Amino acid sequence: MKKIIFGIIILQILSCNEKEEARFSLNGKTSGIENGTFIYLDIDNKTIDSTKVENNTFVFNSKIPNPQTQIVIRKKDFSQYRFLWAENKPMTFDATKTNFKNANVTGSEAEKLSQLLYTRLDTIPRPWLKYELDFVSKNPNSIVSSSILSTYSTTLGKEKTIELYSKLSLKNKNSRFGKEIMRYIELNKEPKVGEQFVDFELENLNGELKKLSNISGKIVLLEFWASWCGPCRQENPNLVKTYEKFNPKGFEILAVSLDQDRESWLKAVKKDNLNWIHVSDLKGQKNKASLIYGINGIPDNFLIAENGKIIGRNLRGEKLNQKLLELLQ
Repeated sequence: MKKIIFGIIILQILSCNEKEEARFSLNGKTSGIENGTFIYLDIDNKTIDSTKVENNTFVFNSKIPNPQTQIVIRKKDFSQYRFLWAENKPMTFDATKTNFKNANVTGSEAEKLSQLLYTRLDTIPRPWLKYELDFVSKNPNSIVSSSILSTYSTTLGKEKTIELYSKLSLKNKNSRFGKEIMRYIELNKEPKVGEQFVDFELENLNGELKKLSNISGKIVLLEFWASWCGPCRQENPNLVKTYEKFNPKGFEILAVSLDQDRESWLKAVKKDNLNWIHVSDLKGQKNKASLIYGINGIPDNFLIAENGKIIGRNLRGEKLNQKLLELLQ
């Protein structure tokens, strides 16, 4: 009897271990791809694995950082690619009768829901926001919902974001995306013209912490931009002229970069001759200051008077110059 019980315990332990060791795999089929062609697996714009195509088949046995993760399967030149939701399960990828983008993917419940959503959206004229938010409301247990809400939180604003966040499952709230949504809710203040500025602290180009409140006795332009933002870069020459004219009279710029790559940020500052104060946390759209101020698109800015009151928003070119002339005569 003791041997039987011991055997049952061993089987239970082995069963538990098998469940713990469950991991992502992807068996893929393609069409017309040359033998030896490399296929890459990316997460968050970083390649974490690669494999070769042999006889129009490929296999990934990769470790993904979360139980449910959005990945990209692609050729080196992105001539073929596919976004998909990977799970710690065996999955299949079938592009034998189509391209990568329209490949049939099975084995992931999150991917199945995502395919159903966007297949439907393809039949509906844009904008899709209303339908995506309806999906979030009706699918509180899906990681796809928290991903969508995280993407749109700054667009929706704090009140609507809280409403939809409250419907998410506890597991979803504890996911990476759920934590990003809560960070936005906690940080967001969205100060308006006529209100006092909200302080924050970020690292400058030298890695030193700088606060907005460190700049005292001056009119400050709080400028949100990024090296990858075309309109921002086009506006920079005008801002340089404005700075050169009004800085000696008591005008300063604190530029918050929504970059993620430090080198790109530094190169843009140098190339555009931006000789004012620069800060960033290199978190892209999740930048701390941008979440506090409710930034939904760049370029954007706030003009702050010496007393800390916000006296203008999104002032550019001659509008900014005229305002500064009034204030700094």
